[in-house]
Amino acid sequence: MQIVRGRQLAAAAAAALALVSTTAIPAHAGGKHPSPKTVTVNLISFNDFHGAIDPPTGSGGLVNGTPAGGVEYLATAVKTLRAEQEQESRYSFTVAAGDLVGASPLVSAAFHDEPTVDEMNSLGLDVTSVGNHEFDEGVPELLRLQQGGCHPVDGCQDGDGFAGADYPMLAANVVYKKSGLPILKPFTIENVGGVKVAFVGMTLEGTPAIVNPAGITNVNFLDEATTANKYARALKWLGVKSIVLLLHEGGQQNGPAPLDPSGCTGFSGAVTDIVSQLDPAYGVVVSGHTHRSYTCALPNSSGASTVVTSAGSNGTILTDISMTLDKKTKKIVAADAHNLIVENGVKNPDGTWQQSAPGVYVRNPATVDPAAKAIADKYRTAVAPLANRVVGSITADITRTGNAAGESALGDVIADGMVAYTTSAGVQLALMNPGGIRADLIYTSSPGGEAPGQVTYGEVFTVQPFNNLVATVTLTGAQLKEVLEQQFVGYAGQTTTKILQVSAGFTYTYSSSAALGSRVSNLALNGTPIDPAGTYRVTTNDFLANGGDGFTNLTVATDRVTAPGFDVDSLAAYLGAGPKGPGPQNRITVVP
Repeated sequence: MQIVRGRQLAAAAAAALALVSTTAIPAHAGGKHPSPKTVTVNLISFNDFHGAIDPPTGSGGLVNGTPAGGVEYLATAVKTLRAEQEQESRYSFTVAAGDLVGASPLVSAAFHDEPTVDEMNSLGLDVTSVGNHEFDEGVPELLRLQQGGCHPVDGCQDGDGFAGADYPMLAANVVYKKSGLPILKPFTIENVGGVKVAFVGMTLEGTPAIVNPAGITNVNFLDEATTANKYARALKWLGVKSIVLLLHEGGQQNGPAPLDPSGCTGFSGAVTDIVSQLDPAYGVVVSGHTHRSYTCALPNSSGASTVVTSAGSNGTILTDISMTLDKKTKKIVAADAHNLIVENGVKNPDGTWQQSAPGVYVRNPATVDPAAKAIADKYRTAVAPLANRVVGSITADITRTGNAAGESALGDVIADGMVAYTTSAGVQLALMNPGGIRADLIYTSSPGGEAPGQVTYGEVFTVQPFNNLVATVTLTGAQLKEVLEQQFVGYAGQTTTKILQVSAGFTYTYSSSAALGSRVSNLALNGTPIDPAGTYRVTTNDFLANGGDGFTNLTVATDRVTAPGFDVDSLAAYLGAGPKGPGPQNRITVVP
């Protein structure tokens, strides 16, 4: 694997994908030989790993056509880059910005993400923030991942105990309701050549809207900028004037594809407003959450620039960051960053990537980290009987890509499966949250060596990895309409637009320009208009039924009945009833 440092960009100009440096403030002259009055600190950062022990498949495993990701390749890239950085400065830290666990494939999730923690320990992660998915199994489980100990229900399934994370998980803005104190450390401090550097970590304030409310009843999530500035003031009392923020909130580039992974084209997102309020001591913000890649220089509260980075997801990208610290002022006086693709494929002579079948990329054994592989193989062996069990079949790729109305072929299939799974509860229609669909079903994917079109339990679990319960509830027609109105940002507290996926026979229309609360019309079930005063049995997952994803209007439902097993079992059973093709994507209509 070739790692190209920011100081070597001129030599890399002829590369197929340019790596563009983002400089916040003028870097020291000469680059590699800072003045004795300054000290160079290098960071390696990533975010949103999501337990990607195995390389991700489909579009999620490609960066502008380059196959990338997976822990064995990430570990190699981290160690290679760290060795390069340490040739320049002995101060190198590997940091992350949350969602390292949660929404994970079965090889990690089956063991409550202990494999991912073991892998992060092995590759030498120094510190991370928490993200929203660290709360998927609730606060007690997050604390266990930090502190160690066997799972309270499943025990230590691998037979050798669990010591927890060697690295601190920072949660500055997650506090207990009773005490107001953070549930985990808010920051760590490193002494770098006589200059103290702090790492402050936090998740997005909006976490409660996107995790199961049942697991976070005893904590509050505070405003990101307010919390960051509070700790900046406290750290200055401790003599710390150089701070890195590890923030699980982000943004995205906006422009025609392909976008430069190190670019900042048409940048927008929640992180922009947060940075605009930050104390200028925050010279670098490592961000995440949006699964996008970028390196930007955004204005902070002083009008000066702060470097803001994100490295995509699933270990497909690393960010190479350099900071220059002034030994006299103790401040960050320069910073630059660029992103590196964590390649895992084998190139053909013509520069294309080898494939064993259409869309199935050959992995490069030369870039596998032996230590990471040993850990991964241990858990792969343990989970193989479950993961490789064929549960059903498909006739073609079924993807989660939405059409103009936001309806996806896979969303249709999942909702139909929920109806089939809960017929005994009198179900009439089903609703599925799009954020709960984490991967595509690919016809040629064969992780267990199964025939094309066959689908394993592991593949189904990768699509729906949350172990949500399947709940059937009663709503009136008027309440159902209110649930659908709450799909749009700004209505009844909704923070982002989320188009729910629906089952066959249920149809409706929405207008994206109509007034909030009046966007949804023409609701019908099997061609019969929905009666506002009538009652309907609706199946969903307990995450939504509990008000997750901002759908608080669902909590008014009555007569909840919970099916046996989990949502993944619903999809597995449906695929097992006969080969399934892509959903028709004709149930939701959008008009101007």
